[in-house]
Amino acid sequence: MRRLIASAVAALTIASAPAFAQDEPGFQGSEDDQYYMITFVSGVEYWFPVYEMMKQAGQQLGVDTVYTGTPEYDVTKQLAVFEQVLARSPKGILFAPMNPEPFIEPIARAAAMGIPVVTFGADSPDSKRIAFVTSNNENEGRVAADAIAEAMDGTGEYAVLENPGQDNHDRRIAAFIGRMESNWPGMELVGRAASNQDPTKAYNALLSIAQANPNLGAVFMPEASSALGAAQAAKELDTGILVMLTDVNGKILDMIKAGEVFGSLNPNQGIQGYLGMMMLYMAANSDLIDPMNATSMTGENPFSGVLIDNGLAVVTAENADYFYWDKYLERRGTDGIKE
Repeated sequence: MRRLIASAVAALTIASAPAFAQDEPGFQGSEDDQYYMITFVSGVEYWFPVYEMMKQAGQQLGVDTVYTGTPEYDVTKQLAVFEQVLARSPKGILFAPMNPEPFIEPIARAAAMGIPVVTFGADSPDSKRIAFVTSNNENEGRVAADAIAEAMDGTGEYAVLENPGQDNHDRRIAAFIGRMESNWPGMELVGRAASNQDPTKAYNALLSIAQANPNLGAVFMPEASSALGAAQAAKELDTGILVMLTDVNGKILDMIKAGEVFGSLNPNQGIQGYLGMMMLYMAANSDLIDPMNATSMTGENPFSGVLIDNGLAVVTAENADYFYWDKYLERRGTDGIKE
């Protein structure tokens, strides 16, 4: 009886396997196919590992990848860059939007042109992007809150420096404060200020908050640029303020190792780039996909609505050496965003 059942299952499996799967050439791209990565403040080190692994995935698929963006923190200029890339009719765009709403219409036009857009890090959730790769900003905020509260034995005053309007940063801050309120009743929020990724604004803001609250024990911000100013202010105050942030760069890593910064939460950026490129390729070659749905009737891309959590790492003085960009490139033997 067991042999009869096994034979029937094997026959059913063979019969139900899609015929096209045996004949498809698989993942074979063309060097003429260009996939773009668009950022803002394009010189920020955060983006570099994302592109490094997007580039590797592109090489493995046999396609060309291009890194671009605007060096300024200016949504109007990022919109202009997006339009310029659209005019080149790329095969796909890996995109970190500064703000969600301004890009709803441009991404819709990209979709109408048959150009898939995958967002990473920051999202435009109401747009027609086909996938979003992120580290779960809410989880980052919660992890940061727990780390600070535990270091302060669950009692003390804290502040936050913000970047209002950028979706992923807003989520981190909201989750951080929410975690403190729900899990650490002994922790009190005594100040919050908009530093907008400006080290000088962060420096002045922390000095002001600390002057009004001399028992301030910690400060959290959702990015690395503000931390440069906040760490300098905390060092000058010399009252033991713990500086916690997300993302890293060479200067932040040096500060962590020197004890000037308490720690950082770093998304696995390389996973964002690698899986982002794979998602773009699948969406641009949707004939490889035959899901059980009605997209063949509606004309929609069958590869859409994918959400991926790329995970995160907690960076401390003990493991900081693994996060230096120059050491990473040396180990990999590449020229990073210059390639």
